[in-house]
Amino acid sequence: MFKERYARWMYEWETRLTTRDENRVVRPLEWGFEWIAPFLEAHGFGSAVPCPENVRDDAAAELAMVRINEILIRNSDKFFGYERPTDFRLEERHPELFPTNVRPETLAKAEEIRRQAAEGKTPPAQFLRFTSPERTQYQENDLVNARWYPAPEHKDAARPKQAIVVLPQWNADAFSHNALCTIFNRMGISALRLSKPYHDIRRPSELERSDYAVSANVGRTLSACRQAVVDIRCCVDWLEEQGYEHFGVLGTSLGSCYAYLASAHDKRLRVNAFNHASTSFGDVVWAGQSTRHIQKALKDAGLTQERMRALWAAISPVSYFEKIMSAEAGGALKKALLVYAEYDLTFPKEYSLQVIEAFERVGLNFERRVLPCGHYTTGETPFQYMDGWFMGSFVYRAFKALRAEKAAGVTAAVPIEEAAEEEPVSR
Repeated sequence: MFKERYARWMYEWETRLTTRDENRVVRPLEWGFEWIAPFLEAHGFGSAVPCPENVRDDAAAELAMVRINEILIRNSDKFFGYERPTDFRLEERHPELFPTNVRPETLAKAEEIRRQAAEGKTPPAQFLRFTSPERTQYQENDLVNARWYPAPEHKDAARPKQAIVVLPQWNADAFSHNALCTIFNRMGISALRLSKPYHDIRRPSELERSDYAVSANVGRTLSACRQAVVDIRCCVDWLEEQGYEHFGVLGTSLGSCYAYLASAHDKRLRVNAFNHASTSFGDVVWAGQSTRHIQKALKDAGLTQERMRALWAAISPVSYFEKIMSAEAGGALKKALLVYAEYDLTFPKEYSLQVIEAFERVGLNFERRVLPCGHYTTGETPFQYMDGWFMGSFVYRAFKALRAEKAAGVTAAVPIEEAAEEEPVSR
């Protein structure tokens, strides 16, 4: 009886949180071939792009987009590959909130942050900036932004420098997950808090929300995902230039999808925290509560969940479960955490359980943690502290295990629970 009441209360709370924002816009289905055509043409796959007449025929356009996804999956190393940027630089400025909702309390918070900065009451912060290898129609979106949280130098000069790239959830403001980065600093781990494509300072001025990251424009959503993945990998490139040796990635919700795809294509990402994860991009968009405005556009166009699964297969973790364990991805050396929520209405639990089954099947070294809440309620008290503990403790232990590997001079992964004991971080 209590469990049923708790579940009902949690679902009602979750629904209130997913429906309080009234600035979600229903945009009609667009195939968006122009967003993916530059990549296809540059890599010799231009023949897969349909002629203009077929683009106007929805059936032919859908078949072409499915075929494109199949090509991208077969050539995912190229799709998620890139040319290393040459314009890395650190920029100093006062942080801004960049809210994605228009609730009075949020706008007031944004104004207060601006006021304090103008009065010199808050210090400026450092941001890594560079041009994304994936170009879009929006100049502001193509200038990557990652807030830099360098850990103070450790007293042990031989200690390897370690860093993690952090990606918050879809429609996160610019302060989301910043506290987590400061916690990592206390562990001696530096952090780059990455603004995902079309988020905060990268958001085009025509938008109130980060709508273009996930939308009923099929090709643009593919492009946004590719851009996020290569941006993560470019952040690791910069960290390498700064002398860092061990790397991790942490993603929440949409950020978790991006993080997984990056790790499946980059062996340097040894520490992986997937905070809310699912199998198929199309399944989440179709079945999730927070994407109802996108679902409406897709259903109005006569599409189905199964067909959407195929249209976004190239950006779905399920397409790369074997890939992440390949020698090229360094899968045998990776350490992973999967967090999911018992009452999730945005990433339905059934899909998270399928991820667990897949991780077990391919042999990925991972831990699982379950939150007694939903997707949006993860950000509420007390669940945000539980989630923070799950992620923080895992990241600490995983990086400690990497230090133990180096100290022992071993080439095989040291299990987290067997990592050598060491003194607490001190400086």
